[in-house]
Amino acid sequence: MNRDREQQLDTLLAKEEIRELALLYSRGVDRKDPELLRDLYTTDATDTHGHTFDGGAEAYVDFLEQAFPFMAYSGHHICNHLISVDGDIGEGEVYALAYHHLPDGNGGWMEDFMAVRYIDNYRRDSDDRWRFSKRVVTYDLSIRRPLGEDAIKGLPDLAKDPSYTALTLSVFARGKRG
Repeated sequence: MNRDREQQLDTLLAKEEIRELALLYSRGVDRKDPELLRDLYTTDATDTHGHTFDGGAEAYVDFLEQAFPFMAYSGHHICNHLISVDGDIGEGEVYALAYHHLPDGNGGWMEDFMAVRYIDNYRRDSDDRWRFSKRVVTYDLSIRRPLGEDAIKGLPDLAKDPSYTALTLSVFARGKRG
């Protein structure tokens, strides 16, 4: 195989690993899995989520852990993901739809729907895994409104979640990625 072809295959593999990284982030938040989330960032990574958080990735995961008990439902749905790779660094823009059920502060619930873009920097670490080195979220649309009484509120018991009980390959395990 010629050198250009090898470089193309390496780039293609890197892009696929980065795509999985973005999907694992969504899974980590939605399944409330802080151990997995911590494994997705470089040790010096930063994360900026608009007015809600701006700081180091470790502190961001701590922030999420504190919010998890109050999120009755969380669903992050990846749409477009454009990636550029140059050796061991990469950049990307991820379009996503984020939907949450949150307390409204008055004893009820509200739905929180956002169309966001994650502006990402990626780095391949010494263990040959791609991680987020910097993540900035832009909010293109944000809608908050009362959640009707008939809405389903809440995640199933995560210990009994079908994605943990029916899917047995390592990528679906709770905690660090396989």
